[in-house]
Amino acid sequence: MPFNFIAKCCRFELKTRLLWANQIAFHIMRTLVIGDIHGGLLGLQEVLQLAHANPEDQLVFLGDYVDGWSQSPEVLNFLIELKNSHNCIFIRGNHDQLLLEWLQSGAQEISNKMWFQHGGEATVLAYAKVASATIQQHIAFLENLVDYYIDPQNRLYIHAGFTNLNGVANEYFSKMYYWDRTLWEMALALDPKMSADADTYPKRLLLYDEIYIGHTPVTRIGSSTPLQKANVWNIDTGAAFWGPLTILDVDSKTFWQSKPLCELYFNEKGRN
Repeated sequence: MPFNFIAKCCRFELKTRLLWANQIAFHIMRTLVIGDIHGGLLGLQEVLQLAHANPEDQLVFLGDYVDGWSQSPEVLNFLIELKNSHNCIFIRGNHDQLLLEWLQSGAQEISNKMWFQHGGEATVLAYAKVASATIQQHIAFLENLVDYYIDPQNRLYIHAGFTNLNGVANEYFSKMYYWDRTLWEMALALDPKMSADADTYPKRLLLYDEIYIGHTPVTRIGSSTPLQKANVWNIDTGAAFWGPLTILDVDSKTFWQSKPLCELYFNEKGRN
């Protein structure tokens, strides 16, 4: 192989490494979006470390912080503390809302059997040893989650989706923000050859430059990495089940993943 070619390759690799090092050294602000955590504190700590998340970065969490693995209370403690040192936006997920309703009821009777069967059991068991003062802090945190966030680049961050053709601010049913699956199903079914100028192109997809969601694991369709369909990016890589947790830089589309959560919590079942 010619020496000049080898030298060029080495220079390119060195330049790439230096660029990344400079971003870290000079704290160039990035927007990092984090998928569904589901009680997996070890995965969350791992991806933040892998991405070298720093206080200048904007961290957007897509919700579902709880239910699945055994550390739901610890995840909320970690996020509450993280907000003191980092620029964080915490979006509401359906599991977060279910936990909030249970905690507000006094954390006693399990009236929502569906929640208990879909990850809530591990959360209920974990809260048996949480102090009442900490529970009040968690209630306050969960009450203050936001339904969605739109950044200055007109990128929408939302847990599940929305149905109103005039955008999220006009949604009639607020629960759709964290329960909807039609947005993702529509993006999946859309013919990639269809032009955005076509009369039948879905209007919801024209409202925002990009849409970042969680809620529906991409592992359901055989993927374990973030998946883009149309302008919708699904960051839920199945951390509640057999998959890893993912953090993604929305500008570069570089992403980092933890080990599969089932390996980090090898003696637990998660939501499997």
